[in-house]
Amino acid sequence: MTINRQGGFFSLAVLVALLALLPPGGFSAWTWTEGLRWSYLFLISMSAVFLLAPASAWLAARIGAIDYPSERKVHAEPVPRIGGLAVYLAFMAALLRNQQFSREIYGIMIGGTIIFVLGFLDDWKGLSARTRLFWQTVAALTVTFFGLHLSFTLKMPLGQALSAALSVIWLVGIVNAFNFMDGIDGLASAMGAVCALLFLGIGWNSSQYPLAFVSAALAGACAGFLRMNWQPARIFLGDSGSTFIGFILGCLALYGSWATDNPAVAFSTPLLVLGIPIFDIIYTTVSRIRNGSVRSVHEWLEYAGKDHFHHRLMKLGLGVPQTVGFIVLLNICLGLGAWTIRHTASTAGTWLLLAQSVLIFLIVVVLMLLGREITTGESS
Repeated sequence: MTINRQGGFFSLAVLVALLALLPPGGFSAWTWTEGLRWSYLFLISMSAVFLLAPASAWLAARIGAIDYPSERKVHAEPVPRIGGLAVYLAFMAALLRNQQFSREIYGIMIGGTIIFVLGFLDDWKGLSARTRLFWQTVAALTVTFFGLHLSFTLKMPLGQALSAALSVIWLVGIVNAFNFMDGIDGLASAMGAVCALLFLGIGWNSSQYPLAFVSAALAGACAGFLRMNWQPARIFLGDSGSTFIGFILGCLALYGSWATDNPAVAFSTPLLVLGIPIFDIIYTTVSRIRNGSVRSVHEWLEYAGKDHFHHRLMKLGLGVPQTVGFIVLLNICLGLGAWTIRHTASTAGTWLLLAQSVLIFLIVVVLMLLGREITTGESS
């Protein structure tokens, strides 16, 4: 497994410089005073991934964590599959360097660690669907214990219990949605970077600085990983990476305060930012149930078909880079709608923006159906 030494030495030099420039003075202090702390954390995380991704590929070769080609795989050559190790360590390095830990951030770090270890073991040894679902639920419950949960349910009867239950369902769903999207080179890492940047922008614009800092750390890790994950990928995220990214994004959706006086905006903002993964998992789940492909949660977790949105676009003739680019652009459109909706004063304007988002999803449905028709015998 060859490692780009020049790029590795450059990344190491940048990372050491960023970590060594402690306040007072230096780039770190300057980002504080100029209100650009997020950029510092983004650079730390991205530089760390540049350094750690080749090392992760080397480790994968040593322990046999290799993804071999098969009929349900898109790649044609064996590829290391524990790139999530680099993303996880880079993300944690940025958070630790920031030295700002609220109760919720501790929960995110602990829950994220559970998800990463679970994914790493699955990439390395293979775990059953029941084991994965159990520990995903444990990680989600851990986050709720540290105070991260849906807030709009708390005023209802049994509000605390309902909030925790819905938060767990949300987190487990987003974890698996991102895992299902990790089917072609660069898609999950690119989507992770885009969604995290959208949360970063909204958080910074609304003075939610802890939210922006966590988002910047994740965005930098995902953006840095694209260097080795773009087609042809030299390393895959694996479950350790895709589930970890999905989990942190799900936590960010719970962490943010999206609107205090407009339930429609508060509810729709995270749904729009994470719109494409959410739509993909719902559409394919309903489709598989209708077709009889899955009949239980176990079969749902284990099923590996080529019926996701990215697969359908490729059936329409798009290449891997074009497919990734198209999906990213759609998600940016939805995310910008989520950003704009927060600054819309009129109720009519809010509902018009939501209607626009619905039309985007209808376009996705049409593309899914067209992609289905390309393959004879495939049901919707």
